[in-house]
Amino acid sequence: MERIPYLGQTITRWRVGGSTFLAVPEKGARLMNWNLTLGDGSVRDVIYWPELASMDDFWKVRGGNPILFPFNGRTFDRGDIYFWRDAHGVRRPMPMHGLARQAAFKVVSMDPTGFAAQWIPGPESPESYPYDCEFTVTYRFEPLGLTCEFALKNLGTEPLPWSAGHHFYFTLPWNEGQSRGDYLIRIPATRRLRHSPTGALVPGPALQEDERFSNPDLVDTLHTGLRGNAVVFGEKGRPGDVTVRIGTAKVPPPDATFVTWTGDDKAPYYCVEPWMGPPNSPENKVGLHLVPPGNTEKFTVSIKVS
Repeated sequence: MERIPYLGQTITRWRVGGSTFLAVPEKGARLMNWNLTLGDGSVRDVIYWPELASMDDFWKVRGGNPILFPFNGRTFDRGDIYFWRDAHGVRRPMPMHGLARQAAFKVVSMDPTGFAAQWIPGPESPESYPYDCEFTVTYRFEPLGLTCEFALKNLGTEPLPWSAGHHFYFTLPWNEGQSRGDYLIRIPATRRLRHSPTGALVPGPALQEDERFSNPDLVDTLHTGLRGNAVVFGEKGRPGDVTVRIGTAKVPPPDATFVTWTGDDKAPYYCVEPWMGPPNSPENKVGLHLVPPGNTEKFTVSIKVS
């Protein structure tokens, strides 16, 4: 573990086995890059990070793993985007993907295998999410993988709503001279949904359990009703598959969701995003979790390269 300069600021680098992880815990608890040194000495980017000219608008960068909290995706209130309505009927603003990715965090622990950072509510929080709580993001790094745990502790007197998630930008393709069509993804979903322009969940495309990343129907699709907790993707018949798991139970909660998304067909990344539930959970009541007063609820995701 070491602190290194980056565009006039300081980031932290971990080396665990053949893996190198770069992160800025203080800025959105943001994992920036994960790369893996292979047996032949070459380096494979697992988590994509672009070259930047500055750290301005760091939270908007399409790369790494933005943390989506308290709600993932877009929220709506009666058709109006970027709002939600709380249990008392109060209409509140909520940015795309919530408040954490653009927020400051304080580091509560750091060692050679990872870190834990706690969300610092910003000036918008009393209006957007006026709850007494602690939200902590903990990363543990391994030679061929990582685990990230969200922990939301309710310090108040009323149930705490949330439906959080990750926005992992995976490098794809990861071998020179290849295209998305050379890579398969396996998602054990029984339902595919889309998010309508008014916030409703509507039927999504008909997909096979195994699909090529070149299939345009994968883009912006919600995969839920999961029969298993793991999504696997990679080159058919070759080593190096990536496995993303939600939790440790063989079958995750019924509303748990994977999202597949990319910016366009030329982007050097493809996002495979494990979420607690589909977007707009406060209104649709799908994937919305309530943490009772005095309790802590956790959401854990792991990634392995094999």
